[in-house]
Parts: sequence; C-alpha cells; structure tokens
Amino acid sequence: MGDTRGFLKIKRKTAGYRPVEERINDYSEVEVQLPNGERMAQASRCMDCGVPFCHWACPVDNVCPEWQDRLFRGDWDKAWMLLESVNPFPEFTGRVCPALCEASCVLGFNDEPVTIRQNELAIIEKAFERGFVVPRPPKKRNGKKVAIVGAGPAGLSAAYFLNRFGFSVSVFEADRKVGGYLRYGIPDFKLDKSFIDRRIQLMESEGVIFKTNTRVGSGRFGFGTTGAGATFVNAKDLERDFDLVLLTIGAREPRDINVPGRENIGVVQALDFLSLQNRSLAGENNGGVEPITAFGKRVVVIGGGDTGSDCVGTSNRQGAVSVTQIEVLPEPPEHRPPQEPWPLWPKVLKTSSSHLEGGERLWSINTKAFVGKNGKVDALKVCRVDWGQKNGKWNMTEIFGSEFEIGADLVLLAMGFTHVVQDGIVKDLNLELDARGNIRTQGSFHTSNRKVWTAGDSRFGASLVVRAIADGRSVAEAILRKLSEY
Repeated sequence: MGDTRGFLKIKRKTAGYRPVEERINDYSEVEVQLPNGERMAQASRCMDCGVPFCHWACPVDNVCPEWQDRLFRGDWDKAWMLLESVNPFPEFTGRVCPALCEASCVLGFNDEPVTIRQNELAIIEKAFERGFVVPRPPKKRNGKKVAIVGAGPAGLSAAYFLNRFGFSVSVFEADRKVGGYLRYGIPDFKLDKSFIDRRIQLMESEGVIFKTNTRVGSGRFGFGTTGAGATFVNAKDLERDFDLVLLTIGAREPRDINVPGRENIGVVQALDFLSLQNRSLAGENNGGVEPITAFGKRVVVIGGGDTGSDCVGTSNRQGAVSVTQIEVLPEPPEHRPPQEPWPLWPKVLKTSSSHLEGGERLWSINTKAFVGKNGKVDALKVCRVDWGQKNGKWNMTEIFGSEFEIGADLVLLAMGFTHVVQDGIVKDLNLELDARGNIRTQGSFHTSNRKVWTAGDSRFGASLVVRAIADGRSVAEAILRKLSEY
C-alpha cells in the first residue's frame, strides 16, 4: 500500500448529501462528491491487511485494495483498469450498492471502514471525464448468437461480457428504454438515468443490439411498459433463431397483503408508484395510465426496506402532507449485534437520505385492515406486535389492546417481491419452477429447456443490483464454455 499508516492518520469522511431544503425540491442526485485530494486521502485508509475480506464480501469480486492503492497515488487510469476488470458497471454499483465490502473491511473491525463505494464511484466518473472509457468491440466474432430477454442489471452484465467474448448479442426489452429496475425502479435522485444512457451508447458502439419496446411471449406487463408500435416476438422463434436464449427477466411478482379493504382505491404497489414517477420525469407517455401522486395526501408506506425508503423520498418531493413508513419487523439495532460478528453483513438500522428529509418510521406494526370512504382508502387499522423465538423460529404475537388507526389517502405496498412472473415467456417455454416459484436451474444456469438459460433474480429471487451483475458475468462465462464445445 502507498501509505501503510494512512488509516492511523486519516479519519473516515463521507461525501454527504446536498442540503435537504435544496434537494427536496428536485429529483437530481442527492449525493455529492469529495474533491480529488480528499478522495485520495480516503483511499489511503485502506490497510495492508493481508487478507482483504472486502474482496471476499463483494459479489463481483472487486479487488478493492489494489485499486485503492492506485487511487491514493493519483493513478486514475490504472485504478479504473483494475476496477473494471471485474465490475462492468461501477457507475451503478457506486451509486446504489449497499457496500457489502465495507461491512467486511478489516479496518471496520475496531474503527470506521474505508469509503469503498464512494471511492469506486469517484474512479469511474474520473475515467469517463478523462476519456479512458471508450468502445472496445471484439476483434473477431465467433459465429454464435445469443438472445437475452430482459435488459436489467443481469441482462446488461451478460450482454457486456458475451459481446466481449465475441458472441453476437441481441437484447430484447419490453419497456421503451433499457435498464429494468435501474431505470424504472430506483428514483432519479439516487441514480440519474443519463448514466444508464451513457453506458448503453458504449455497448451499442461495441456491437450489442438492443431491441426495446419488444414483447417476448404472451404475459402481462407493468404500467406503461410498451408503447405504440410495440413489436411482439414469439418465444419459440427466439429458441429457433438463436444458439441460446438467456432469460434475465427479474423477479417482478410483488408481495401483496390480503386484509379487508385491500380493494380500496389508493392502495397500490410501490413499483407502480416509483415507475410512473420515473417515466414522468423522462417525458414518457404512460399510455393513458393516470399518474399516482402523493401531492396533498397522507401517505403510508408498508415496508421498511430500500424500496420503502425510495417511496418516502418520492412522496416528499411530490408534496405529501405527511409520510409514515411502517414495518412489521422490530427496529434493528444501531450497531452490529453479537450474533452477526464481523466480517458478516449485519442487520442494523439504516437511515437513508430520504429518511432525513422528513417522515415518521414505526416498527413492529402489523396491518389488520384498510378503512375506506366512498371506495377510497382513508385509514389503516394496525396493531403493535412482539417478536420472540420458539424452537429456533421467530414468532409474531399481537399485543392485546394495542390497535390504532393511521390516516391515509395513499398506501404504498413496498414489501418486496415473491418470485419471477410465471406467465408469459416462462409459461410459453414450459419452464419448470423451483419451490420458491422462480425458474428452476439444472447444474448452473440451465433451465428445463436445453436451449434456454436464466440468470439474476429470475433464478434466485429478488436481490441486490450487484448480485444480479455478478450473476450476469457468471452466466456469460458459463455460456462461453458451453457454446465453445461445439
């Protein structure tokens, strides 16, 4: 390492956010960047630890110590080369990754960990600024064609690597634009969509073919996905025309809540709410679908995860009268609990930039019913619960007499996703499902159809963007081995 005592001299400093009173009035990215000198100083905190658990924890196998050292020395070119050798999209992970690496940083054992995620973002943005990132198409094609259905993180990652390996890659996307959850789930204030467009332009220059507004199969699609002039493709035609079909369609079946009053107007899925907001900012025509707005409303978000946090931030920007986020699970501890020792990922309280912008958070709250007025939601009937263990399993018990109501004009269901959408292409290709309802894989990425493979959330369920990217790389390597046999 360039400065083996840097961690003793420099304290952790995060980039921070734009002022609340400024950012709450727009959808521009909330996180700011440190000056180059301060960023290089933060990289000097990376220790010569011997065993880099940051690398162990990172799904894409980031060689963090190596590029941290290059960053500390001001060698931005080499730092970028090391970074992108394993991670095709550091501009995405540098913005939306929860930084599993930082939870396993050796320095974090008894001090604050290195700002690995923000250092990563600084490197890739400097690489674009200085012109290091240029199209690099393969010198030779291998004659094999792969169709990828779904242009989210896993599909983009697979396309990136397969194209570099010399395959002719066509990516089919039902939506108007590429990106999947990156574009239509994550709010612009966390990930500006121009960074997706910048990467897609590079991949197109390298030879990847993107066919947007193209529906493969007969399934249902979300609000405003396909527009006028959409192309419809038979799934069997892809199976016939390509050497291999890769499904990277995510796990988009939302978890619902089956309680009285669910039918009331104003109880909607979080992704529909977030997607329509992103489409509106992009100037997309939603095909006659009325926008879901929080303006002037009492908003209740059910679900305490990142999607719920995104709903809080979006509701505040839209002008909600009040925002309350409820979670059935108990409030996590602020510090690492004994049962999740370093270097494991700890379940601790996470306060996002959206939470800092206003709203109330309630824990151990179970929703019993929705109260309607003239067919529209007006309140939630809830109760408090206790959690305890019995025979090694957690059990929820309602607290007697703890029932109360929360007024609401808009309820956003941000409780995650259960499994892949099972109709449409999954049904058309007669693919087997596993016990969780996702596409069953045989061995590695094989489905029950010998010419159809799958990767990302569609095979292991809803997870992190960084895990989808890693799975896209892994399936590309597996396809290379498989098709090279012929």
